[in-house]
Amino acid sequence: MDPQPTRDAACDLARDQTPNQIIAPAPDPSQGRLFILAAILFLSYLCVAISLPVTPLFVAGTLGMGNFWAGLGVGSAFLATILTRGFAGTLVDGGGAKPAVARGLALYIVGGLVSVAAGMLPHLPWPAFCVLVLGRLLIGLGESLVGVGVIAWGIGIVGPQRSGKVLALVGAALYGAFAAGGPLGLALLDGIGFAGTMAVGALLPALGLLAIRRMPGVPAHPDAKRPPFRSVIGRIWLHGAVVSLQGIGFAAIGAFFSLHFVHESWPFAGLGLTAFGVGFVLVRFAFGHLPDRIGGLPVAMGSLAVEAVGQMLVWSAGDPVLALAGAFLTGLGCSLVFPAMGREVVHLVEPHLRATALGAFAGFQDVAYGLTGPVAGLLADRTGYGGVFLLGATAAALGFLTAVSMHHRARIAAGTKPAG
Repeated sequence: MDPQPTRDAACDLARDQTPNQIIAPAPDPSQGRLFILAAILFLSYLCVAISLPVTPLFVAGTLGMGNFWAGLGVGSAFLATILTRGFAGTLVDGGGAKPAVARGLALYIVGGLVSVAAGMLPHLPWPAFCVLVLGRLLIGLGESLVGVGVIAWGIGIVGPQRSGKVLALVGAALYGAFAAGGPLGLALLDGIGFAGTMAVGALLPALGLLAIRRMPGVPAHPDAKRPPFRSVIGRIWLHGAVVSLQGIGFAAIGAFFSLHFVHESWPFAGLGLTAFGVGFVLVRFAFGHLPDRIGGLPVAMGSLAVEAVGQMLVWSAGDPVLALAGAFLTGLGCSLVFPAMGREVVHLVEPHLRATALGAFAGFQDVAYGLTGPVAGLLADRTGYGGVFLLGATAAALGFLTAVSMHHRARIAAGTKPAG
């Protein structure tokens, strides 16, 4: 038997298969790891999300304290995050993202358990409030480590050229948790009380802590030279100011939307964060690629304009449907501001400073979250809850003007100033 035809057939078969082998894309394991990390973040962040609508109801209703204290109860976690973002960024850059995330999840668990103790003291308002604030502070410290750590971990997995996608996906996980956590928290509050709700909140990050054990980490930069933290802030403070002004609208929805509905005797009080979160996640998944494609500043400008319209609609709404539509528009507008401006920050600094810069950047958003609660609470006492959302609309408009100014200066610096 002549083997030549067999060899020729084998060569023909190889030639026929080669184009398919070249065309077929190789699977990218980094994408799978990124989505797994986002899923773990979603599950764990429910600890924060379910506490947002129930904390002001517990403080103002069960403990019988005023709107200022209700806002402070919510905002104390964000204040703790503000004060520890620099520490978290340095820890992630020097020690690695995975250990920082693990520590943050452990703090979520401890903070949730401390909050359980607050729920067991409803007959002692001030001691219960102080214990609650302690639990919220621990959760805020945990959020500082988890938030910065997951972003740095994700960028380490897929590379800085896709940092906008990482920030968008991380945000989708966070605000997806907010969308699910709002009604879940209120349902748990009705069914098992505040202490039981906080116990569920402590369980969820424990599951996340178990899930990350088998995930590979990313390299740290323990020996790199680091400038003072204030010099990093000096490079990114305008980007941070924009995201801070954007955050006021979300904080207003989180802290006072349910109280606004209760005050107006409207149904569906727990759907405010859901409406916000649905709009937020829809934009993240449909348009999360835009910051990497067209740049962060144009995306931020359009987003802030939509947020301002949404907050104005909540302020002027005469029925729950319009108010929920305003919350939905606010979510649409808030969705891409953080990844859009964060993408700009990532490209401003050296690789060994990314987590530090992102920590400082996220701290600006935390300032908005932390201060909006008590300040808006004082405003609500004097003008009603509608004034809180007018404040959010004004802040979004100022953020829009700031982004426009930054974009204009960037075009001038690039030598592309428009005619006229």
